[in-house]
Amino acid sequence: MRRFSIAVVAAVTLGTALSSVPAHAEARSGDRGLAHCAAGACHFDVPPGTYDVRVTLGGKAASSTSVTGESRRSLLPETAAPAGRRVTRSFTVNVRTPEGEPTGPEETPGLDLRIGGTAPALAGIEVKRARHARQIFLVGDSTVCDQPGDPYSGWGQQLPQYLRKGVSVANYADSGESTVTYLGNPQLWATVRPLIRPGDLVLVQLAHNDKTTDEATYRANLETLVAGVREQGGQPVLVTPIVRRWFNPDGTLNNGTALLVNGLGVDHPAVIRAVAAARGVPLIDLTAKTKALVESLGVEGSKALYLTNEARDNTHTSVRGATAYAVLVRDELVTRHLVPKGTVRVG
Repeated sequence: MRRFSIAVVAAVTLGTALSSVPAHAEARSGDRGLAHCAAGACHFDVPPGTYDVRVTLGGKAASSTSVTGESRRSLLPETAAPAGRRVTRSFTVNVRTPEGEPTGPEETPGLDLRIGGTAPALAGIEVKRARHARQIFLVGDSTVCDQPGDPYSGWGQQLPQYLRKGVSVANYADSGESTVTYLGNPQLWATVRPLIRPGDLVLVQLAHNDKTTDEATYRANLETLVAGVREQGGQPVLVTPIVRRWFNPDGTLNNGTALLVNGLGVDHPAVIRAVAAARGVPLIDLTAKTKALVESLGVEGSKALYLTNEARDNTHTSVRGATAYAVLVRDELVTRHLVPKGTVRVG
């Protein structure tokens, strides 16, 4: 696949569904744009930054197309187009190196997009540097991060598909991190903090790996993160952790392991709620939201949200679970007026 550079605009126009056009046919078509998209993928040689992407979908037959990008981020949910019709959708994407977890491999520079769906048909694509985009930074652990491989997925990996042009997700969550290690690793907080601009949101969900962190230290670390965001002019949002799938015999979740009480007896969600109240920080109580959902599905039904069957893992989520939890976060962002309602994609 040949790469190309763009200063302001990169455009590719495809006459038929991308996935149906073989490489040799592209060369014969005379459309230079087709040379940059092949076999369901497009690559744009752009420097790190924030970009608006506009896709035109549809073809002669009825189609249904989704877009993912970079490190398996869901950028556009599956979108239907009737036969012979075109639909246009736009979203804003954060491009950086590393493109996935901050401590992970650098991977491919530039912007990589993948075209999927049950009947994909990409009729055109345009990429422009975003001028006034608002960022939602994510500070978290493996339950939030851009997971590199199936069947794992963090909820932060699924959140971008629910945001329209003008708001992007910069997911700086990283596997295995606690409040202690996130603050201490120069690839993490020291890298994220200078990037925060006035008006940006910073969602903080760190608890799963604070297994040996005492309450005073945990509280102080959360306060340090809150203060650092505010010093940059950003808006901190504290997020209680997603539950682990550990049931009591009566069908409720275990008050310790499932609800994130560590070996020292530190009730992480309770401390987060207390810090949010004391410091006047918006709170997304994802512990309460995910607890309600998991318990409503029951012992068997909730397995699909996690990797119980695939890996005997009741902490990390499947794509289905991460998507369900991203929807909970999306709804809270709207309910708490943290993002304008018009920038959120519903359904």
